[in-house]
Amino acid sequence: MGVKYGFQPSPETVLYARNLLPSGARWTAFGTSRHAYPMVAQSVLAGGHARIGLEDTVYLAKGELATSNASLVEKARRIIEDLGAQIASPRQAREILSLS
Repeated sequence: MGVKYGFQPSPETVLYARNLLPSGARWTAFGTSRHAYPMVAQSVLAGGHARIGLEDTVYLAKGELATSNASLVEKARRIIEDLGAQIASPRQAREILSLS
């Protein structure tokens, strides 16, 4: 979301897109650049999963470059936990995604 010809990065759009999916689908919404962290929050609040990486944004905050993917994930984790959601362990993530 937030890219040319993509969905607009808004709560209404996340809910619209989520409602197009079949019941029980596993999904995430993600945004690029300045929309990356708001979309982490919106995805989780709408019942989806979250993802973040340097392919989405290179900034931790306005003007502050991320030093690694890990620093982006740490910030996303804080956001998710501050919203009252839980982070999946690697084992739980593999189970959710049906990976061995």
